[in-house]
Amino acid sequence: MNLPKIRKTRLGQRGFTLVEVLVVVGILAILLAITLVAINPNQHFQDSRNSQRSSNVTAILDAIYEYESAHSGNVPPSLSSATSTATGIGTGVGHIDLCADLVPADIADMPLDPTTGTKAGTDCAADDYETGYEVAKSSNNRFTISAPAAEGTTISVTR
Repeated sequence: MNLPKIRKTRLGQRGFTLVEVLVVVGILAILLAITLVAINPNQHFQDSRNSQRSSNVTAILDAIYEYESAHSGNVPPSLSSATSTATGIGTGVGHIDLCADLVPADIADMPLDPTTGTKAGTDCAADDYETGYEVAKSSNNRFTISAPAAEGTTISVTR
C-alpha cells in the first residue's frame, strides 16, 4: 500500500512551504484588487455627494416658494436683486443672502454643498456662509437653483 509522503520540518511538524504561502497571498491580492475595481468606492462617494446636492437645491427652492406662499406671493427681499445670471448664495461680495429671509421659518438651516459649502457658525444673521449653490431668476419670476460643483453631471432645479 502506497501512502502519500508527508513533508516534515526538522522538528517533525507539518507546515507550508514559502512558495505555497506566497501563491495564496498572491491569489488573495488579485481577488482584492478585482473586488475594489468592481465596487469603485470613489463612484459611490461621488453619487452620494450628488444626491445630497440634488436634495439641497430642491430644499432651497421649496423654501423660496414656502416664503412666497406665506407672504401673499411676494418673493424673499434678498431675491429682488436676482437676475438671469447665476449668483452665489451666501454672504460673500456679490452673493445673495437668503438665510435671513428663509431660516428658520421656511427651512431649518441653509444647506451647504458637501465639498464647497462653508459656514462659520450656526447663526446665519451673525455668521458668514457660502452654500456652494447658485440662484438665477427668469423674466417670468421662475427661479433656478443650481449646484456648480456637481461631479460628472449637471444639477439644476427650476420652478
